[in-house]
Amino acid sequence: MANYDYDIAVIGGGAAGLTVSAGAAQLGAKTLIIEKEPALGGDCLHFGCVPSKTLIKSAHVYHNIQRTSDYGLPDIERPPVDFSKVASRIQSVIDTIQVHDSVERFCKLGAKVEFGAPRFIDEHSVELNGKVISAKNWVVATGSSSAAPPFPGLENTPYITNKEIFYLDTLPKSMIVLGAGPIAVEMAQSFARLGSKVTVIQRSGQILSKEDKDMADIAMASMEADGVRFYLDTDIKLIRDLGHERLVEITDNKGKNVILTASTLLVALGRKPNTQGLGLEEIGVNMTRKGIIVDTKLRTNHSHIYAPGDVNGAYQFTHAAGYEGGIVISNAIFHLPRKADYTWMPWATYCDPELASIGMNEKAAKSAGLDYQIWTEKFSDNDRALAEGEEIGKIKMILDGSEKPLGVQIVGPRAGDLIGEWVAILNGKVKLSAIAGAIHPYPTLAEINKRVVGSYLSPKIFSPTIKKGLKFFFNLKGSACDPSSDIP
Repeated sequence: MANYDYDIAVIGGGAAGLTVSAGAAQLGAKTLIIEKEPALGGDCLHFGCVPSKTLIKSAHVYHNIQRTSDYGLPDIERPPVDFSKVASRIQSVIDTIQVHDSVERFCKLGAKVEFGAPRFIDEHSVELNGKVISAKNWVVATGSSSAAPPFPGLENTPYITNKEIFYLDTLPKSMIVLGAGPIAVEMAQSFARLGSKVTVIQRSGQILSKEDKDMADIAMASMEADGVRFYLDTDIKLIRDLGHERLVEITDNKGKNVILTASTLLVALGRKPNTQGLGLEEIGVNMTRKGIIVDTKLRTNHSHIYAPGDVNGAYQFTHAAGYEGGIVISNAIFHLPRKADYTWMPWATYCDPELASIGMNEKAAKSAGLDYQIWTEKFSDNDRALAEGEEIGKIKMILDGSEKPLGVQIVGPRAGDLIGEWVAILNGKVKLSAIAGAIHPYPTLAEINKRVVGSYLSPKIFSPTIKKGLKFFFNLKGSACDPSSDIP
């Protein structure tokens, strides 16, 4: 039997890698974490989820200052934003969370941390900082990074990505955003609210192209009200550096050539797996341009090498990476065969209003050729939303032909939190009748979850057949008011 240095070694100190490392070490496996960057935490902590949500909150607060009159309060004059202070706040939040993702903490859990750029020299060994390290099991959890599309002139034009945007010294006077996915949308709205003149260029005909158009359009309308300008269904012809500005030439959806300029260019058009320099090709690990190919147990074609998280190109969410890390622990440490199941994978985009989803949306159901029905409720009918002045949006419940849930989408205030109830409902296979009968505190936004189920069940409960039966068996006298008559 081969004698390895470690039971399990993890390359990458992000969400997936740290989940595996913490679990494996606490279960008694001799564990190594290898991280290329100077600190643990990965893209989410330093360039993604944490800084973006911190920035979004600052922008939201600044935006609400100009809405004081909407709440019966005096108007307040807003001074211009000093972005260095916003960036400082972002860094302070990162530093606070960094303690949780520190070398000291993982050492206490039993995992050793090494920093550097490893490269596989065989299926069980890597070379790191001039030494060879072996492990029985390997986990490649190196994540992904922003991809630079091959637009003419982009390679010679200065631009920023999610790695630089949170660390700017000053607020850009103007910004062109290439792309309209979650990162692009969140940043476009935030910087527009902080005072930048923002233009979004999208190649497809809607923003957030994976979402249903009716839901995405609600979010886009809100962004337009914040001053964001959109060019959809476009073709990018040329990008050029003008020195003090960046130029983007496009063909718009009417076939007209349009030239746009801005002081800052943000590229947010997709992601690429971080596999460069790992030597995976040399040891025969199967990959595509989207990521490392894995099976349902997160194994590569070498069964002792796993690849959870963004690097496999499937679901690029921090919570998905954490979930997949748990799958790896089950298979590599417990040796209990456990397969990843993404049926009820939730996700959220933190624009305002937020857009959250779980399961299949209408677009996916239609693409799959399924028979489905849709039930909706508007936030404008929710008392708490009205009280808070946040009535834009709706919930959309999709049922299959047998009237079982296929998925739920919410666009509205705190949609990312509201979808949490559906995570429990759908994973727990709770009957819709149980939701309708459950007590929700009043007034809360969460009542919209109960209300959409009620709108589905009401026609069944209050049908003419039910009324006729009750009238017959219990001698009920029927309606006390004729709506067609004059009401005094």
